[in-house]
Amino acid sequence: MEAFGDDGKPVVDEVGELVITEPMPSMPVSFWNDEDGERYRESYFDMYPGVWRHGDWIKILPDGGCVIYGRSDSTLNRGGVRMGTSDFYRVVEAFDEIADSLVIDTGRLGQEGRLLLYVQLAPGAELTGELVAALRRELRAAQSPRHVPDEIRQVPGVPRTLSGKKLEVPVRKILLGAPVEQAANPGSMANPEVLPHFVP
Repeated sequence: MEAFGDDGKPVVDEVGELVITEPMPSMPVSFWNDEDGERYRESYFDMYPGVWRHGDWIKILPDGGCVIYGRSDSTLNRGGVRMGTSDFYRVVEAFDEIADSLVIDTGRLGQEGRLLLYVQLAPGAELTGELVAALRRELRAAQSPRHVPDEIRQVPGVPRTLSGKKLEVPVRKILLGAPVEQAANPGSMANPEVLPHFVP
């Protein structure tokens, strides 16, 4: 077990990604109905090839002890409140004007970020001030004030894997400064051409 820094190298006495660099007895080796192993690889090995990334922040102390701080992946955490992305999608995608959506929190451990909602509009729809206000109102009413995004942006499409999963983690990497070509494997995507539209 290691803590990996932003450069993918082990760090001690600072917060990093919890990774497992060697096989361990309790690791799952596959997912049910994932014939080619694509979902399994995306879940644990997409960030560091050959190294299991668990999706938590951890600090390994000099004396060998450790502190686990919680999720580092696409789980949203606003003001200490954990929120699932599906809570957003259920509300936003109920609008006739919205064909698809993606929500990203750019916050990092100990640093408040921005909550960004990306929307792909249905044919003929426009992202008007009225639609933005309606989305904000509905998210507040159906969920909470913490669910109201800082910004709502239009994109031509939401990046998805070949199996249809939304690519929240790669978009978050791009927003935090990772080059598009390093954020996701185009060969595993259904629509890699939309990724550049998320570059800040």
